[in-house]
Amino acid sequence: MNSRIALSLLFVLMVSGCKTPPPPMTDDTVVSSTVDGVKLTHRHAVQPPKTFTPVNEAYRALYSASVMTRPDFGGKVVSYLENGKTYTVLGSVENNWFAIAEQDQEQLLGYVPLRAVVKSDLYDSTVKADSRRKRPRTPAKKTCVAVDGDSKACQNNNNGTWIIE
Repeated sequence: MNSRIALSLLFVLMVSGCKTPPPPMTDDTVVSSTVDGVKLTHRHAVQPPKTFTPVNEAYRALYSASVMTRPDFGGKVVSYLENGKTYTVLGSVENNWFAIAEQDQEQLLGYVPLRAVVKSDLYDSTVKADSRRKRPRTPAKKTCVAVDGDSKACQNNNNGTWIIE
């Protein structure tokens, strides 16, 4: 009887000393990295930047740009910005890209090019200035032919009618 109790206790002590292995890393596993003295939390799929200059300001998306896993076009697309939506720019990184997060969040979503977003307080004036920009218009070419040496006939581009001038 004593040997059974002793073996049971020994088994319990051996099993309780075992540690379960950590779960395998997936792309969605949240990790943290320290870059230039700043701690960044991000998904495992998003590579930490090589350089980081903190910004921590609200910016709005000018168009639906791709959010990339690294600060260049060689990475994978994580998601897309929503046109006009506000995001938090955590900082500027190499290659003139921004590290962004959801509005009022601190977890790094990924990276977008510098021109994909603009400061929130400048958004309305930027969009308004872009809409006022004059679009070049190419004048319609007239198709004309000489008639009897002194006059000419030109084709109306709207409906194809020929007019003698």
